[in-house]
Amino acid sequence: MSTSRLGRRTTALGTAGALVTATLIAGALAAPAASAAPSTGQGHGKGWDREARGAAIAAARAAKAGVDWQDCPADWNLPKPIQCGYVTVPLDYAQPFGKQIRIAVDRIGNTGTRAERQGALIYNPGGPGGSGLRFPARVTSKSAVWAKTAKAYDFVGFDPRGVGKSTPISCVDPQEFVKAPKMDPVPDSEADKRAQRKLAREYAEGCHERSGWMLPHMTTPNTARDLDVVRAALGEKKLNYLGVSYGTYLGAVYGTLFPDHVRRMVVDSVVNPSREKIWYQANLDQDVAFEQRWKDWQDWVAENDATFHLGDTRAEVQEQWLKLRATAKKAPLGGVVGPAELISFFQSAPYYDSAWVPVATIFSKYVAGDTQALVDAAAPDPSDTAGNASAENGNAVYTAVECADAKWPTNWRTWDRDNTRLHRDHPFMTWANAWMNLPCATWPVKQHTPVDVKTGKGLPPVLIVQSERDAATPYAGAVELHKRFAGSRLITERDAGSHGVTGLVNPCVNDRVDTYLLTGKVDAGDVTCAPHATPKP
Repeated sequence: MSTSRLGRRTTALGTAGALVTATLIAGALAAPAASAAPSTGQGHGKGWDREARGAAIAAARAAKAGVDWQDCPADWNLPKPIQCGYVTVPLDYAQPFGKQIRIAVDRIGNTGTRAERQGALIYNPGGPGGSGLRFPARVTSKSAVWAKTAKAYDFVGFDPRGVGKSTPISCVDPQEFVKAPKMDPVPDSEADKRAQRKLAREYAEGCHERSGWMLPHMTTPNTARDLDVVRAALGEKKLNYLGVSYGTYLGAVYGTLFPDHVRRMVVDSVVNPSREKIWYQANLDQDVAFEQRWKDWQDWVAENDATFHLGDTRAEVQEQWLKLRATAKKAPLGGVVGPAELISFFQSAPYYDSAWVPVATIFSKYVAGDTQALVDAAAPDPSDTAGNASAENGNAVYTAVECADAKWPTNWRTWDRDNTRLHRDHPFMTWANAWMNLPCATWPVKQHTPVDVKTGKGLPPVLIVQSERDAATPYAGAVELHKRFAGSRLITERDAGSHGVTGLVNPCVNDRVDTYLLTGKVDAGDVTCAPHATPKP
């Protein structure tokens, strides 16, 4: 579930890109290192071998071509001295000399000296469907969290295949996508369920009509292969990588396919990489975790009743929420904010601690009689329809990747049983998440078997960072990846639940991330950190 205010459906497994940005002192770009000969990764049968060979061919080609760095186009809204360019990759790695697509990349040079430079740090913010192109702006925006790392690394962002500036895909007209209000995700009847099933089927058909040529190739393994080609184009022998949310799964798959190409890897807020979890069960697990974190936020609101006047117990805050929901269902606020739009807005509170105060403040204003503040905050943005940078595009990529990565139940009775059962005790997100993912039940192209994530020869220690009460990527996912990647270290932020930990101010976490990226050193064992500061109203 993403915090962006999407159109027809709320989103799942968030973009997690709202992390604190880093300091700028623009530095010169050092000459790139020579590229390594790409490995073939782990054997997964003949198809995988062909794709591994294709990835090696594409990476060798990219190493020769490099990146033609230029000032970024004005409409990319990336300030100087950030530079932009493209890397060419095969649409289908089994046919490396067949149709090619372009991956948009950007960079800012390390802020330290040439001697301090350790190469490029490549970032993925999650999604699937999130753009990484804002990553170099962490340097221009002068936040201290990433200042030490920025001295040593060029910060490199990219749009994964299908996203934004990288051969974007689409499933519906963006103008249609942002129309509101949408249907209440919580069904009152079998007729409501039939209507939602029809919408999901039509969405899947729309993806095929508008972007069918890309859909078979919109997988996490292909994005991991693209990442390796980008590494080669940058002239890097090995990859330095920071992945958040879905970006952790991309990192896990990359580490499995290209273990000897990893130099440093930080994964933050971890998707459970078990084949049994990707992706149907992972979304059901989210519903449970979102309910827990929603209650955490309500407890905090109740503790601060002197500020928000929403009730001094969780039950009273919940009562206000249900009352608001019922009002918006009966007559959408401002004509555009119904229950679906409310969930899309309010879910940012269980997602990110940084949203606790703003969401509570707007909720408080509404209860005090100011409806407009809530309408302004929760209504879809009608201007968010520019085809290759829109909420619609992000949603299309999310759906395409999750539907293609794994086999999903095709029998509606399975969905109905599982979500009806979960909704009883975890009503906040369950049905919204179900409808979000239901196009995968009728997906029109082949669904694959997920990669068996595991340690390969040459994989260095991977640093795993996770808050204990994360809603979007429950804690068990970090534990599972830790088991699968031998030598990895797990940093747990105890009694915390913000999604995306590495960008928050918590010296216990920040210092270890810096030390790892700057020296490669990890603690002798796993570490538990006290939580970052609780938001204050």
